Amino acid sequence: MSEAFDPRREIDRQVDVLRAATGVADLVVPADIAERLLANYSSELVQPTRARVPFVLVPSKSIATPSTLIAHVRLGKNAGFVSPDTADIDEFTPIDDVVVPDGDIYAICDVDRGDDTRNWTPDEAMASFEKDHRSPLTINEGLAFLLQFPASLEKNHCLQTPASRCGDRRVPGLWISKRAPKLGFCWAGNRHTWLGIASCASRLGTENRGTEN
Repeated sequence: MSEAFDPRREIDRQVDVLRAATGVADLVVPADIAERLLANYSSELVQPTRARVPFVLVPSKSIATPSTLIAHVRLGKNAGFVSPDTADIDEFTPIDDVVVPDGDIYAICDVDRGDDTRNWTPDEAMASFEKDHRSPLTINEGLAFLLQFPASLEKNHCLQTPASRCGDRRVPGLWISKRAPKLGFCWAGNRHTWLGIASCASRLGTENRGTEN
């Protein structure tokens, strides 16, 4: 990437992507969220990479469920799909330790797809996140990340989102199958050399000063 990172232009780009994916033509970022993102990233930054980006705008499940969003995640020309064994993905909800902001749209900051946690179990990674004051991603957050940055889904660099659960040990994940993005699950105690555990540093919602997890 040769151009300097421009947070205002990036906000506009991400909003356009979300409007197309959700079908909500008048979707906007609340002014207080935009102001805080611009304030946080007004200084010089390291460019976003495939593994780590400054922020991602996330649509709430009220306007875009995981099964809706995955169809808009692309690998080349191939659209994403839900694994048959994860057909209940829209029933997954955030774990107790994760507070998802209210509103149609919010932001997650300092988003890491989890390369350093490949071959870790989700349980191990979550314990490490707690010490580092980071939070695992929900499935909608992971989908939003790949929706905005599709090149971040790569062979041997895929991700799990353990902040979404459904009362059992399944952990939603996003990887490549049949040359397309696949939304499936792995078990919380299992290791995979090609799956990292995605996380963020904080969440920014309307009428709050962000949630550190």
